Amino acid sequence: MDITRSSPAPVRVVAVPPEPEPADLTALPEPITVEPLETLPATATTATTATTATTSALTATATTSATTTDVRGRRNRPRPRDLLALLRPGQWVKNLAVVPLALLDTHPWGAAAFLRTGWAVLGFTLASALVYVVNDLADRERDRLHPVKRHRPIASGRVSTLAAVVLTGALALALTGWAVAGPAWQWWPTALYLALSLAYSQGLKHVPLVDAFIVATGFVLRLVQGALLIGARMSEWLALCVFSLCLMLALGKRRHEMTAAGRAHRPALRGYTLAFLDHLVVLVAVLTAVSYVLYLRDDASLAAGASLVTLLSAPCAVFGLARYLQLLLVEEGGGNPVHVLFRDRATLVNAALWAVLVALALLLPQASA
Repeated sequence: MDITRSSPAPVRVVAVPPEPEPADLTALPEPITVEPLETLPATATTATTATTATTSALTATATTSATTTDVRGRRNRPRPRDLLALLRPGQWVKNLAVVPLALLDTHPWGAAAFLRTGWAVLGFTLASALVYVVNDLADRERDRLHPVKRHRPIASGRVSTLAAVVLTGALALALTGWAVAGPAWQWWPTALYLALSLAYSQGLKHVPLVDAFIVATGFVLRLVQGALLIGARMSEWLALCVFSLCLMLALGKRRHEMTAAGRAHRPALRGYTLAFLDHLVVLVAVLTAVSYVLYLRDDASLAAGASLVTLLSAPCAVFGLARYLQLLLVEEGGGNPVHVLFRDRATLVNAALWAVLVALALLLPQASA
């Protein structure tokens, strides 16, 4: 043994995987089966679905972006007809129907009286338009919950809040110019109307009964403004008749709101019930008829020979009240008193007959003279 030789290195044991068995060359290959599309692996289907969803999402995003841009563009540039709708020109007929009533006690009629009446109508038209815009600004969130009022220009987004504020400032300037250009200190009924309307918008509209009484008082102030500008005597019975009639219309509107949208839309409706409103509407209708007859008997400037004509006009007035109650309580109308009163054929025919009789009663003194 040669001790000078180094000892061999330790043997490393390495595991070698077994060799695969030789393939059987005699076996026939299995046929390749092509599976249909619906049996493809879930991964492929998921990938295809994800791609489609991504494409749809991109398309929807682009469409939404374009729509948002279009809506913002519309809000920034309101159309003139939307601004006009915000002023509610359909409601201006209230001024035409109430303010000129002061002419009933003015004899003889002249151009100056008609011009001053037109000036009063213009002032209250500007004031009422200003009130409508302010109310729509304050109620825009609540109006969006109403089935009909959600289509108003501000609530629907057709007119932006900024555009409505600018329009409010323009109306305020125009109304100030009207007051300055008119007779001194004879604009106080319009100023009082604006003050009451501001208080109404700030919270009184949520107080039951007070809300309807403020609306009716606004129409009496219209009558006072007309009488003040033309220098006519103010009839107490005529003022009471106008107040009770407008109160009836305001209560009827609230009844319609309860039946159409419930109490959630207007907080003041929580202080009403349908039975309570029905009693109030009938009570105020009776007061309207009685005050109208007393006005004709005591204060109307009619000739002695017009008593028969006056007597015939009273049933027309009572029929008009009864027809409105029928539309309100039977046909569930009354949401818009102007549309109800000026689109109903029976009401229009009755109003035309009443107007002819009243005109005859007023013109008879002129003819006899």
